[in-house]
Formats: sequence, structure tokens, C-alpha cells
Amino acid sequence: MIIYLHGFASGPGSRKAQFFREQFAGVGIDLLIPDLAAGDFENLTISGQLEVIGRLAAGRPVTLIGSSMGGYLAALYAARHPEVQRVVLMAPAFGFLERWAATLGEERVQQWRESGYTSMYHYGDKAERRLSYRLIEDGKRYEDFPEVLQPALVLHGTRDTVVPPSASERFAQLRTNARLHLIDSDHELTDVLPLLWDLMREFLL
Repeated sequence: MIIYLHGFASGPGSRKAQFFREQFAGVGIDLLIPDLAAGDFENLTISGQLEVIGRLAAGRPVTLIGSSMGGYLAALYAARHPEVQRVVLMAPAFGFLERWAATLGEERVQQWRESGYTSMYHYGDKAERRLSYRLIEDGKRYEDFPEVLQPALVLHGTRDTVVPPSASERFAQLRTNARLHLIDSDHELTDVLPLLWDLMREFLL
């Protein structure tokens, strides 16, 4: 079983998710792509997304492919579930909590904390959506760099301004089970999808 985990404020219909679904279908594999928000983006949390993965995997051997926040979730889940066989992490959002302050600025994060909610653009819905501060509060329960013991393929763009490639370099540096490829691309990696598939296919199939 192979499960694809989409990024923050994205969904199963994302360009990357559908590209990889088509590629895996071409080799006779059904790629499973859950909605990690389970239809409730407003109350999104790390714990809730891990529960979505757990319900789908149901304790069976599984390979996880994750993009951005989905990559971080794949690492968190693998660190807690030895039945995970392999992980592919694309621009994984390691250092999850510190990313928010860097992206939004301290003032907006403080407003979010005080009001309990903020507005975020949801790329899947193509509209602004409310998001609870519970995402941040819940995120404090989880480590920045999960202790993944399974074989891991890490793919990161050298021009990524959302999650710096140094985060993936730090993750891979002390793990002999992790293979890091730095690629001339940005955070989305959508301009190098055929290359990503070639690397992924070599690693998984």
C-alpha cells in the first residue's frame, strides 16, 4: 500500500498528487490520497492528520509519500509505526512551529493566538478559509525532526524559500538510512515532476 500525503491547505486534487497517481497507475499501483483535513480544515491539527493516516493504513505495511507538511507528517508517522516500510519526503516541513513565525511574522501569530482563528488561503478550495490556533497548540506536542529509522528518500529544492533545504540537510546528515537529493527548484517542485518520479521509482519499485 502506498499513501500520498498532500501539503498544508492543499488536497487530494493537487497537481503533484494527481501526477503521481497517474504515474503509479501506469505501473499497476493504486496510489491512495486521503484528505488529511477530513473535510474540516478550520480545526486542522497534526494529531488529527496522523489519525487520518492511521485509519487508512490500519496497521498494515505501508509506504508514505509526503509533500511539505505531508512530508513532515510522513516522518512523524513512520517514527511511531515500524510497519511503515519506506518514506519519500518532498520539501518536508521540518521545524514545523518555527516556520509559522518566519512565514507570518510574530505580530500576526500573536493576533492568531489571541483571537483563536486566522484566515488562510486554501489552494485546494481556491478560497480563504478560517483556521484554528489549535494547529499550533497541538503542534507543540511533536518533535521538529522525527527519528525515522526506515529507508528515506528526501527531495528538496535548492531555491525553496518556504522550508529551507538546510532543514532536510540536517535531517539526512545523521541518518545513514536517508538519501538526500537537492534539486534546482522551488518549494512546489512542480517544474521537476518527471525527475521526482524517476528518483521515486528507482527508490520504491
